[in-house]
Order: sequence, then structure tokens, then C-alpha cells
Amino acid sequence: MVYITGDIHGSLEPIYDLFTRHSPTKDDIIVILGDVGVNYTGTLQDIRIKRAMNKLESIFFCIHGNHENRPQNIASYQEKEWHGGRVMYEEDFQNILFPVDGDIFDIDGKKCIVIGGAYSVDKFYRLRNGYKWWPDEQPSASIKEYVEKQISENKVDIVFSHTCPAKYIPTECFLSGIDQSRVDNSTEEWLDNIEDKLEYEAWYLGHWHTDKRIDKMHFLFHGVEVL
Repeated sequence: MVYITGDIHGSLEPIYDLFTRHSPTKDDIIVILGDVGVNYTGTLQDIRIKRAMNKLESIFFCIHGNHENRPQNIASYQEKEWHGGRVMYEEDFQNILFPVDGDIFDIDGKKCIVIGGAYSVDKFYRLRNGYKWWPDEQPSASIKEYVEKQISENKVDIVFSHTCPAKYIPTECFLSGIDQSRVDNSTEEWLDNIEDKLEYEAWYLGHWHTDKRIDKMHFLFHGVEVL
């Protein structure tokens, strides 16, 4: 079984709630659609969360968000093949996997492409207050080029991303006090073009802290869906 949920930001409560309601086993996969928060502080706090997730035994398939460091930047991560694509993992926490952006995975008989990253509207707040922020939070030009190549050469059934195409941006989720004219929506605008080129069955995303559905676009926060 493949369970899909949204951002947890380093909180174990949504994960424990998922396990209480659905009782996934070690053979099941839990997709977290970004902002997992296990690579955020770079301290023992991250390790504490990883240890707790490791004990749950199910596979955690973690899309890259904008409130976490990319595992490619962390020395303890290594790469391996998994379900037809590449994932980053740590030897001590082998059930916590971060897929490489643009790779296509064969999951439950579906071809699933992963497209992580987004812009942080709280970027300047975090920088002013000494919180973590990473300049590579959004997909780079090379990642975008790779994604475009992948979708031109391969069939895609499912999209797992952190944010949504621009046409679906849920304006009701905008945070008060944020000057939207200063928000960088380039990733969402690029995803508009990606969606236009795809014939997909479903698109799952997090980032916006809402649970809703627009056509084939599934927004998830603490809600849980089955692939």
C-alpha cells in the first residue's frame, strides 16, 4: 500500500496519527510531499526524528521541500537505485529515502515522477532571525532541463511535487503580511508548462498547508490518501 500525506515540518504527531488510523506495515510506502524537516537543524533534533521514523519500519519516500536542506549537500547521505530511480539515504536510517528530482519511479504499478522544491515566502524572516535557509530550495536550471527531458521521453502516470502549477495556486492560503508582489513564483510558472505537456492520472503536492482537490490536483497537508 502507498500512503500519501503533506508537510510534517519535523513533527512526529502527523506520522503517529497516520499510523494509528491506517496501520501501515514495513512493506508499505509513505510519501511525504516535502518539508519533512528531518534535514533542517543539522543537530541532534534531526537525528531524534529520524530515529523515531526508523522504528516505524515503513518506507518514507520524502520529496524535497523548501524548509529543508537537500540531502546532496549532506555528507552522511549516499545514493542507490530504488524502484527504477535514484534515492538518497543514510546508512543508519535506510527506510528514509529522498528521491532525486526528475527521476521516475515504478511504484505500485504507476510511473511516478518527482519534482521537489519551492520558494520560501518566509525567506527574509528566517535570514533576519538566524534560522536555516538554503539558496538551492527551488529546482535549478539543470533540474528543470532534466525533468523536461524525462517527460518528453517517458510515460508519466503520477506526479509527486512540493508545490503546484501556477494556475492552481490556492490564493486563500496566502499568509497575511506577505507582499505577494515580492514572491518568486517561477517554480509554479514552470510547473504550468510541465503540466501542459503531461497526460497524467493524478498530481499530489504539499506546501500550501491545505487539504483540497482541484480536478486531478491533490493538495495534502495532514490529510492522507492512498495511491
